[in-house]
Amino acid sequence: MKRGEYLKKIMEAKGYNVMSLSKASGVAYTTIRSMIERNLVNASIDNVIKICKVLQISVEELENKTFEEEDVETIAAHHDGEEWTEEELNEIERFKEYVKSKRDN
Repeated sequence: MKRGEYLKKIMEAKGYNVMSLSKASGVAYTTIRSMIERNLVNASIDNVIKICKVLQISVEELENKTFEEEDVETIAAHHDGEEWTEEELNEIERFKEYVKSKRDN
């Protein structure tokens, strides 16, 4: 998952759309749209921080979560009964926990 997709997913999960996030954060509507479309490439750190504060996530979470998901999805998608390293098994477990956390309780 790319950063823009992840940001949009978090926004929606917390009840925001681009317009409401713009109002809450003080970041221009067009800037947020551009950030999503461009996966935060060349986004101002000040704007990223403002958005993260409103969404109650850390900048590090935004950066790390998207990277981990890409890595774990690739590994999980290629499970052909082969041997797994301890590190790979840990990543698969983290992915399983992530998927479980998205369930409606």
